[in-house]
Amino acid sequence: MTDHLHENCQALLGSLSEYIDGELPANLCEEIEKHLAGCENCRIVLNTTKRTIDLVQIPSPQETVPQDVRDRLFKRLNLEDYMTPKG
Repeated sequence: MTDHLHENCQALLGSLSEYIDGELPANLCEEIEKHLAGCENCRIVLNTTKRTIDLVQIPSPQETVPQDVRDRLFKRLNLEDYMTPKG
């Protein structure tokens, strides 16, 4: 049963981006939501991913993330290739 649960987690993680973006069919969303209801680890991954997306979205002029915070976040997430080059 643990292997089956692990497979479900891998399947969810493979569809996570599309799920967050609302690009999946309703029946697949229902399956994911059922899995999330019983899997704390996947809920944590989903919530962390959503928060990360919120942090790195282009901020409004009133809300800016300090460059050092943004740099640390990108390094922590292994996204150095997306960091703004320092001039």
